[in-house]
Amino acid sequence: MTRRLPPIVVSCGEPAGVGLEIAHSAYDALRGELPMVLLADRRHVCGPVTEVSCVADVTGEESTLPLLHHDFSGDAVAGKVDPRNAQGVIDVIARGVDLVTAGDASALCTLPIHKKALMDGAGFPYPGHTEYLAALAGTERVVMMLACPELRVVPVTIHIAVTDVPTVLTPDLLEDTLRITEAALIRDFGIAKPRLAVAGLNPHAGEGGAMGMEEVDMISPLLRRLSESGMQLAGPMSADTMFHSEARAGYDAAICMYHDQALIPIKTIDFAGGVNVTLGLPFIRTSPDHGTAFDIAGKGIADPTSTIAALRMAWDMAGKRQ
Repeated sequence: MTRRLPPIVVSCGEPAGVGLEIAHSAYDALRGELPMVLLADRRHVCGPVTEVSCVADVTGEESTLPLLHHDFSGDAVAGKVDPRNAQGVIDVIARGVDLVTAGDASALCTLPIHKKALMDGAGFPYPGHTEYLAALAGTERVVMMLACPELRVVPVTIHIAVTDVPTVLTPDLLEDTLRITEAALIRDFGIAKPRLAVAGLNPHAGEGGAMGMEEVDMISPLLRRLSESGMQLAGPMSADTMFHSEARAGYDAAICMYHDQALIPIKTIDFAGGVNVTLGLPFIRTSPDHGTAFDIAGKGIADPTSTIAALRMAWDMAGKRQ
């Protein structure tokens, strides 16, 4: 018999951003489809909630958004960061990880944070959610995937200057990215034999060395070796030919060498519905693929599409793992 999965825990993110309002919109759209509980300070939440004392109390049928209270030091004013809340934002993420790790929640969905606010208010030492979650999990290397129904992309290097990419892009990093992605597609997406398309770093994938040697010296030899071990790999491919509909039908995920090479195509295909997934963690983590949007916070116009997609993807991944 398949056991009932526990709820998804949702960390509130920056209270001055759009996270809290889109959590309400997402719950209204998903009530009865999946159980979720928001970790937040009850004082910060404007809409109606059903306050619970523990995650196990959540059924997914509550008439209003289930809330598990967490004390914050500051107030929440839409669009105006209060540095007193920085530590609360950090602690809520850690509490969410604890709940998932303990098996009380099936997955963690993180609402957007504001990195500068966390640095200024609490000395947050991490570039973002992904690195902090890896530290909490004790995981040396994780992978960021952006996914929508039409495309999954993985950038090998992420938030670094383009001039630094050739130095950071090592054979070990690329191999780890490929292996973590393959394992996650098998375990969390139910793809028995994942097909990975690997972009080149340079225009036209270097064109045999005429436009750069990274493909000849590093990427191609690595792909040959991994292919001989049984991985389904194609590339290095010219990135400008990888993302039209016919090309996308030939692979399950595209591995890209740097941030914009991966994010431009997915945001062009599905700007509102993309989901950020962290691969390689011992628990499931998804997030909407947008920021805090201070300029529209509190106006009731924030689009919950990406958060809804993130929750559905987390629920589906949890089912696959079970």
